[in-house]
Amino acid sequence: MKPKQREQALLFLRKAAEDEALLDAVLNAPSVADSSIGFHCQQAAEKLLKALLSQKEIRFQKTHDLQELMTLLVKAGSPLPESLSRVDEWTPYAVEWRYDYLMEGEPFNRNEARDLIRKLRVFVESQINPRSS
Repeated sequence: MKPKQREQALLFLRKAAEDEALLDAVLNAPSVADSSIGFHCQQAAEKLLKALLSQKEIRFQKTHDLQELMTLLVKAGSPLPESLSRVDEWTPYAVEWRYDYLMEGEPFNRNEARDLIRKLRVFVESQINPRSS
């Protein structure tokens, strides 16, 4: 892997960790809206996917569409495990739900969402292995 792509992948991992830290701090706070929790889940997932794409030297456009990022991985022969396929459900939180363009849907399960982000991180880190060069 080219050094620039590795640096970019590690930067995305660090930035995702910032969203995850915020999630951990407010996950159970009743005063924090589900839309805010969903937004930071989406942001963490987006950055984790972009870290993986960077690691694999797969070019991507500026986007908040998690399905688009996942499709790029599939086209490159590196799909996410089936257990992580639901992360694309958070795409609406990037814009629509963040600005109260609420859509009908299932209630947002904060703990389930946080657990899925943890699993996505473990998978991405296993692919990137920050300790290797």
